[in-house]
Amino acid sequence: MAGAFADSKGRYGYRRIKAVLKTGVSEKVVRGIMAEEGLVAHVPKRRRYSSYEGETTPAPANLVDRDFHGRASEREVADGHHPGSRPGTGRACLSPPVDCFDGKIVAYTAGFSPNAELANRMLEKAASTLPGNARPLVHSDRGCHCRWPGWLGLMERFGLTRSMSAKGCSPDNAAAEGFFGRMKTEAVYPEKWEEHTRNEVLALVDEYIRWYNHERIKQSLGWMSPVQYRQSQGMAA
Repeated sequence: MAGAFADSKGRYGYRRIKAVLKTGVSEKVVRGIMAEEGLVAHVPKRRRYSSYEGETTPAPANLVDRDFHGRASEREVADGHHPGSRPGTGRACLSPPVDCFDGKIVAYTAGFSPNAELANRMLEKAASTLPGNARPLVHSDRGCHCRWPGWLGLMERFGLTRSMSAKGCSPDNAAAEGFFGRMKTEAVYPEKWEEHTRNEVLALVDEYIRWYNHERIKQSLGWMSPVQYRQSQGMAA
């Protein structure tokens, strides 16, 4: 059990540890053993970053309406976040779209400033992964980067439909918020990303997203990672 916990870098709680071990022992027993051995998964902390800068352009309707389900490449949610870096070196920034089908991070961009170029490159990378004639609904919060002319032009160019949360309403974009919450709980805080340089943080971001897509198991996917689940369904991962 300690080995499985270590392999997850302390990111797995008793449910995922039970799934990894494929044991017939109850969750209660696994939880008790983990408690006895001091194997405690990381606990979330609450912090909030907002990229909202006012009504720069008219907001589209909330077409997702908190329904974060759909077929692959049908609904994607986007957001931006500052994972953290050493004080005095500035903040590393991350912008990933999440596929509501299985939670896979479709593509991402990371850099040193939460600017339009970062968001636009993310959208271009995400669009390049779309299969066939897929044209997903792209949902976001009211951050300024999803409202600037460059972003709007790319949405039109790729034939994508916009959807946007209500102002200051994080549950409207819960699928994206959830990913960032898990990343902070499982990696940013326990691994003390704020003590690293920006370039080191970018490497940690890449490592975490690869782990998240390829290895991090989810109960909703039958205890498989997004990539494993897609492969089990005969889909391109």
